[in-house]
Amino acid sequence: MTPLRQRMLEDMQVRNLSPLTQRAYIEHVSRFARHVGQSPTALGPEEIRAYQVYLTNERQLAPASIVVAVAALRFLYTVTLQKPWSVGAVIPAPKMPQTLPIVLSPAEVVQFLESVKIPNQRVILTTCYAAGLRVSEAVHLTTSAIDSQRMVLRVEQGKGQKDRYVMLSPKLLEILRDWWRVRRPRHWLFPGDRPGCPMTTRTVDRACQQAHQRCGIPKPITPHSLRHAFAVHLLEAGTDIRTIQLLLGHRSLATTARYLCVATTRVCATASPLDLLPRPVAPASQPVSPAVR
Repeated sequence: MTPLRQRMLEDMQVRNLSPLTQRAYIEHVSRFARHVGQSPTALGPEEIRAYQVYLTNERQLAPASIVVAVAALRFLYTVTLQKPWSVGAVIPAPKMPQTLPIVLSPAEVVQFLESVKIPNQRVILTTCYAAGLRVSEAVHLTTSAIDSQRMVLRVEQGKGQKDRYVMLSPKLLEILRDWWRVRRPRHWLFPGDRPGCPMTTRTVDRACQQAHQRCGIPKPITPHSLRHAFAVHLLEAGTDIRTIQLLLGHRSLATTARYLCVATTRVCATASPLDLLPRPVAPASQPVSPAVR
């Protein structure tokens, strides 16, 4: 391990960045160094700019992928190498497209979950929908996370290394109790194939893809689609946006507010200004041909 890599790792560790973030940053800095063929300590703004042009035009990476590479380079040069740069000018981040999620209807959620054939996979995907969990949060649930007295699930160290509580619905509690009676998990609520390890997110993704092929729903479906459905269905049922933000664990209310754009009961229940006019608009009359006269 080079001294620069060791120093960058230590800088990330003292700032308590997640292991996933640490691996991603180190990998992106390594790719940058391999592409240029020199140590990053000998490089400057021009080389960084050329690398970003390469990622955009030749590699044709999505903006979301480039944003991670930009974050890694910003950390390297401003924190580890302590360059007095204006990172917004020297290492600009691409503008992220604003997209809206495609949301399953309640009937489609039922149809999809019924297409999941393996019991533990069906239970974990049901949990993702019932509690609005990220798949990484669902696979790391423990048996002690279930609090049937307060009817909550404790999510430990979710995204951003934050704990939170989410609702535990009575139906989900019965499903989890049935699951516990079948498998008797000791620590992880959803044990994986490897002893002492939880189910992997890859296993859940694969189960989702297989169920998607069986159910015949044309919409794209991933485990995260169930989290989107959770948020929109709560919003359409009248739950306030602040409560949904807390349940989802969003840091910014603006992130949660985008679901307002896809909640059909909110959008379609709003009257058009045309319907509020005092008199109906008469249809345009067709000109009469002189021959008819």
